[in-house]
Formats: sequence, structure tokens, C-alpha cells
Amino acid sequence: MKRSSLPHVLLQTLITIALAAIGGGVATLLGLPAGWLMGGALAVTAAALAGVRVAMPNRLRDVVFVLIGMSMGGSVAPNSLQLLASWPVSLAGLVIELVLIVSLTGWMLSRLFKLDAGTAYLSSFPGHLSFVMSIAAAGVGDARQIVIIQVIRILMLTIAVPLGSTFLPIDHFTAPAPSAYLNAWQLTLLAAGCIAVGLLFLRLKVPAGLVLGAMAASTAAKLGGLYVEAIPTPLTTVAFILTGALIGSRFAGITRGEFMTAAKGGVIATAMTVGIVTLVTYVVSLFVDMPFGQLWLGLSPGALEGMGALGIALGYDTAFIAAHHVIRLLLLSFAIPAVVVLIRRREAAHINKQPSSEPLP
Repeated sequence: MKRSSLPHVLLQTLITIALAAIGGGVATLLGLPAGWLMGGALAVTAAALAGVRVAMPNRLRDVVFVLIGMSMGGSVAPNSLQLLASWPVSLAGLVIELVLIVSLTGWMLSRLFKLDAGTAYLSSFPGHLSFVMSIAAAGVGDARQIVIIQVIRILMLTIAVPLGSTFLPIDHFTAPAPSAYLNAWQLTLLAAGCIAVGLLFLRLKVPAGLVLGAMAASTAAKLGGLYVEAIPTPLTTVAFILTGALIGSRFAGITRGEFMTAAKGGVIATAMTVGIVTLVTYVVSLFVDMPFGQLWLGLSPGALEGMGALGIALGYDTAFIAAHHVIRLLLLSFAIPAVVVLIRRREAAHINKQPSSEPLP
């Protein structure tokens, strides 16, 4: 980053955080669940599409990941390990829904919106955005359309869960008021451990390494009895505001024209995804004694930091949610290259079938 641009980036970052805080505060005053997260994401998204220059520098993004991971670990339910017996059913549902989402939404984007196969199917993958965009940057599909459709999915899922918990019969819980909070010294030590494990996970190329590493360290420390106190509420609120700002800032640089071009496909693809997730979650809930909303968040293909923050805000078991998102990312790590290979082969076969334009001898 050039030294002269630093003040501009700092100003854009402060504006972004201020917008997220204002939007989150308004949503919270209106009594919406997860208001700090949902309201912040909406406010920053609207500002970005209106032409306001918003920004979340990579270092601040990393801080968000560590805060969310640390908060998720601090919110792990004591009986999390007892739920392991029910995970095979929900994991089977996860595999089925991934196949349905990719095949049906990819087919819809290709047939209805006439997107090429690369753009359609890379837009349909429910997650692993950085991996998807690296493949798009290598020449598969239209990278701009892919990122818009993918970001619309993340934003809509972040909004759908709190609204669904308000207007639909989806349980959400108010976490019990803690009797004590971590002090500054404990927070410093916990944060240091979370950062260290997060960096290790990044080095090992674990998907969402900072979030998962921080959660692993925080969870291990809590279940190991190193602390029983809760993460201070102001720190959790700050994590929600910054996560909302991060989600909204992904629309930076996208013009309204570009957004409108890809928005219809993105909205329909996301609606199909929500429908598939809800149907699969309902079937799984018939066999698993677990809150519907918790199952929905575990199976929902949103960004891990966003779904984890929603899990904290709605009082669900974050261990269950995180584990299912990790497995989803691992499954996608194998599925994305496989589908890209199939697309390349189909394109090559199509080219070979084209009649030659050269004159016959």
C-alpha cells in the first residue's frame, strides 16, 4: 500500500465501520435478532451500491476472523460432545443438499440466464469463495458475475436467518446471562493462543484457517477448564459489527449496473438454495432431536464467520455449526476441481464437434 493512500483507506475503513455500527444499532433498536450483524451488513451493502467507498483492509479482516473464532469457542455448549451421535444423519443431509444445490442452481443459471457453464456452476457452489474466485481468475467463467452472485448469496443468507427466526416457527434462544466475564489479562492470553493456532491452521492450509484455528484454541481452553467466564458482551458486539461491515464491504467496486445484471440470477439461485437447505433440514429434523434453527445454520452454505456469528447471537451450539461448515468446505475442495474438469472436457468436446471453416482440398 502506498504511503499517500493510507489516509484514504483509513477514512474509508472508519466510514465503513461507522455505517455498520449505525445500521446494527437501528436493527437492534427495532428488536431484530442478530441486529448488530444483519443491520450492519445491510447498511454497508446499501452504501457500497450507492457509490460510497467502503473498505475492510485485510489485516482488519483477519482481526474479525480471530474475534469470531474466539467468540464461537467461548459459546460452545458443554454437551457438544454428546451431540456427536446425531451428526451422521445431518452430515448425510449435508452431502445430499450440496449435490442438489450445485446441480439445480447451476442448471438454472445456465438455461434461464444463458450463462456459460463455467460462470453458472462456479456461481452455484455454496461456499469456498476464495477458491472459486482463484479458479475464475485462471480463466474459467466471468469472474465479476461469479463474485456478485456469490456475495448476494452470503448477504441474503445473513438476512434470512434472523428474519426467519422472527416470522417463522424457528426457535432461537437468549443465551443465559454469564455470572462472570474474562478480564483483560485472560482475554490477552486467550487472544494470543487463538492467533497462534489460527496462523498454524493457515500454514497448514486449513480452509477458513484463522476462524477455525481461533475457535479450536478457544474451545480447547474452555473444555479443558482453563476458563469458564464468558467473552465480554461489548467485545462480542464489536465482532458482530465488524462482521457485518466485512460482508457488506464485499460489494465494494461493484457498480449498480453490474449488480443489476447479475442480481436476478443471484437472488433466484439463493432462493433455490434456501429452499433446498430448508427442505433437507426439515427431513433431518425428523430424525435428530435438535433445534431446527441450529440444524439450518449447520447446513446453511453461508460464510463460516457469518453463520458462526449468527449461531452466537441466536444462542445455538457453535461447535455443531462450525463442524458442519468445515466438512462442507472440505467436500467443496474436492468437488470444485472435479466439476471444473468436467466443464473443460465438455467445452473441448463441443469445440471438436464444430465443423471446420477451412476449405476442403
